[in-house]
Amino acid sequence: MKSLIGRKIGMTQVYDDTGKIIPVTVVKAGPCVVVDVKTKERNGYSAVQLGFGERKVKNITKPLLGHLKKCGVKGKQPAILREMRTKDDPEFELGTVLSADVFEENDYIDVSGTIKGRGFQGVVKRYNFAGGRYSHGGGWKRKPGSIGQCEFPGRVDKGKKLPGQMGNVRRTTQNLQIVRVMLDDNVLLVKGAVPGPNGGTLLLRKAIKKSK
Repeated sequence: MKSLIGRKIGMTQVYDDTGKIIPVTVVKAGPCVVVDVKTKERNGYSAVQLGFGERKVKNITKPLLGHLKKCGVKGKQPAILREMRTKDDPEFELGTVLSADVFEENDYIDVSGTIKGRGFQGVVKRYNFAGGRYSHGGGWKRKPGSIGQCEFPGRVDKGKKLPGQMGNVRRTTQNLQIVRVMLDDNVLLVKGAVPGPNGGTLLLRKAIKKSK
């Protein structure tokens, strides 16, 4: 299973063997501890629950603490839990630690994260509408324009692009190449940008590349 929980550190650039600059995102990938294992016989599906990060025991509820104690982690406990579905029943033992070595250079991964929230925005910023005219008496510079209909159906269609909450949603960027694996620091250098702000939690999974 090539999946990990990570944290976005920031962006930088590196050089390849030919001297070409490659923009990369620095991702802290693991270490992740196997907290729970789900099987088809016991749970009806196959999955692995991973834990990432650290938090003090006093900040954890008792039911969750009892769940975490099964994996045998002493001292500070994982702060973030994520469940990864698998095709077959996983063979991991509770307490197994997964690090960045599950990936290799030139592997392709899918990265999921929550993009930045930008609050309530109008249609010009939210959907790149052109807006209205700025001359000859135009009074609708950043407005969406007419959204109504005739007497029938006499309503606004559902899904119409209008002002509203922008950002703060889950997004996945697919087929990102791993340029470098730094095992000593559990860091991956991923080509291109990944969703979310610096410090945001990421889900890293092996990409299923479609044949052309």
